[in-house]
Amino acid sequence: MMSHKTSTLFLLVLLLFSIHFLPCSYAQTVTVHVTPRPAAVFVPTQALGAGVDGLNEGAVAVVYTPANLKAMRSAGLRPLTYRLRTELGVEAWHWNPFGTWSGNGEGYWTSSSKPDSMISRCFGYKLPRRGNTIDQANNDGYSRIDDGDPSTFWKSNPYLDKYFTGEGNAAHPHWVLINLGRKRPINAIQIAWGKPYAQQYEVQYWTGSDESTDEKSIDDTLGEGQWRTFAHGLITKGVGGQAILSLCKSSLKTRYVRVCMTEGGGGASEDGDIRDRLGVAIREIKLGTLNTEGRLHDCLIHAPDGTRQTVIFTSSTDPWHRAIDRDPHVEQPGFDRVFHSGLTCGQPVLMPTGLLYDTPENAISELKYLRACGYPVNRMELGEEPDGQYCSPEDYGAVYIQWADALHRVDPSLQLGGPSFQTAIDGWVTWPDARGDCSWLRRFLRYLKIRGHTSDFAFFSFEWYPFDNICAPPAPQLALEPRLLENSLARLQAEGLSTHIPWIISEYGYSAFAGQTEMEMPAALLNAEIAAQFLTLGGSMAYLYGYEPDGPIREKDGCDSWGNLTLLLSKSQSQSLQPLPTFYAAQLLTQQWALPGSNERHSVYRVSSDIHNRFGLPLVTAYALHRPDGLWSVLLLNKDPKAAHPVSVRFSTPGSKVASFQPGSDLYQYGPAQYQWHPNKAAGFPSPNLPPVHSRLGGSVVTLPAYSISVLRGRVQTSP
Repeated sequence: MMSHKTSTLFLLVLLLFSIHFLPCSYAQTVTVHVTPRPAAVFVPTQALGAGVDGLNEGAVAVVYTPANLKAMRSAGLRPLTYRLRTELGVEAWHWNPFGTWSGNGEGYWTSSSKPDSMISRCFGYKLPRRGNTIDQANNDGYSRIDDGDPSTFWKSNPYLDKYFTGEGNAAHPHWVLINLGRKRPINAIQIAWGKPYAQQYEVQYWTGSDESTDEKSIDDTLGEGQWRTFAHGLITKGVGGQAILSLCKSSLKTRYVRVCMTEGGGGASEDGDIRDRLGVAIREIKLGTLNTEGRLHDCLIHAPDGTRQTVIFTSSTDPWHRAIDRDPHVEQPGFDRVFHSGLTCGQPVLMPTGLLYDTPENAISELKYLRACGYPVNRMELGEEPDGQYCSPEDYGAVYIQWADALHRVDPSLQLGGPSFQTAIDGWVTWPDARGDCSWLRRFLRYLKIRGHTSDFAFFSFEWYPFDNICAPPAPQLALEPRLLENSLARLQAEGLSTHIPWIISEYGYSAFAGQTEMEMPAALLNAEIAAQFLTLGGSMAYLYGYEPDGPIREKDGCDSWGNLTLLLSKSQSQSLQPLPTFYAAQLLTQQWALPGSNERHSVYRVSSDIHNRFGLPLVTAYALHRPDGLWSVLLLNKDPKAAHPVSVRFSTPGSKVASFQPGSDLYQYGPAQYQWHPNKAAGFPSPNLPPVHSRLGGSVVTLPAYSISVLRGRVQTSP
């Protein structure tokens, strides 16, 4: 699961959102608005998909068995995307275990492009020059800047140097951000520089919402303040080495301190790989106050342990690594295993390339391998979640252009895109630039446009896990989610995202965190709604996360709630699979709502409902299709956890005619009568666990059980 953040304000709203739903004993109306032009069109076999991801060591062979693969395919999800866990874990990706180093068992790696042997699994390699304390994957690494070891060091990404970007280094400043956890008095810093060192840099402090509260996270402060340089924090002729720098006469209280470096390269050797000589390197930082004797009282915690050391973030990290750095805990499924699994269903696969912690040579080799094998790939996603790792849009743009140029030399027709944003309910923001602009997307698009590379951005992708608080009551969340998604898409368009390129949800699910709700009906309701609503709003593809069978887990730092994002429950290698609500929701979408296996266009029409809670949010939402077989199909979601709702589905046409489903139309329903989850930590189980029930519409009214998914499908007739 991919991590993300939502605002504290949003979570507070949810806590106050203890809704008492208003039951309805009489039939209310769901109206399908049949207009001359549909709201959107899509092809089910191209639009409703799923993703495969990195797994625990040894799990690829367990998951990719004929029985498992058959069960996964039976959900009906056709397009496939390959997710890249190494990019989230600050790791370099050896997508082919065979390849070459730039040095002797170390340096910069390029996987072999020759299909000499089948790739069953591949691996990530931890970066020994890592700068970030926290990552977005297993979060089991640490920063070398405050690990207490002077022999280790962080180094910036050489591909952001003017040698590769063609721009002055001030256009891509390197930075180290220190999160002190709470406001502390600061008046001095000690930096032990490595080589190369910064020749020009500023030591800055953040002013903003953190001045009034210590509880806000770093994400909440983005866009709510500015960086200011300490009175004596500007250095224009850095000489490297190690020295204590007095920043101001009187201590200044702050929570965030940043070292912003605009010119590096100092003291670099002329020998070896040029990438090893570009950028800046820091061995250790101490920060705090000077006493009367000139000694620094260091307030940082230095430890080779990401759970203990003071939290550090850096602008980038050098992808240099060694053969000994292989991550022993995670593996990715190999390309050949995936493409031979049947999961691709003959469709082009949305493939990734490593970007933030990789090289363009490795990306070129990957594309050559895929082409040599004849695997269908027409789109490649460059990197994953750069915003979640605080990469600036300009830095992402600089490496994006380099990778685009390299890949298009191999295949000019290849469509490139990204950035696979992590979920951000309040917008995708970053530190303000000189204009005061905090929009990550607008600044990235501007960067490409100025450099004449807008055409290299052929599709946009983002992830959608709307709820961090997996232990909050799900009913208010279900009611609120459609508004969140619609507002987020509107914001993207307002910030300049073209509607003439495909918009893709590269991952979606209830939450990026594990919890019981994901094993219950609310997860099925939410997943069905996300896919249907996104396509109604004009989205091109939606990839469900959790394709691989798995069992309940508990988040390390979460509440005592066990769950997982998965379609199929599997607690051990020998245990048979059990479908979960998300599985049956996927089947209802792909095999009942849409025409199964159809490669023809389906028209989506907007639907309104007069069934609301007391806050004005719809209790029943619906999504209508006119299918190529001439049938109408309406997906009906009752998000009321307590009450059934009798509804009448009406079709309103431009000629003021009203139509309804003919008696005998097909009705498929799935709810608590078919499924109940019994929590018991890792041993939780479902009972009953039955598929959706099928019946025929007997009259004009259909009753939607509480917390249920229904699909009503048939022909319509005009009322007399």
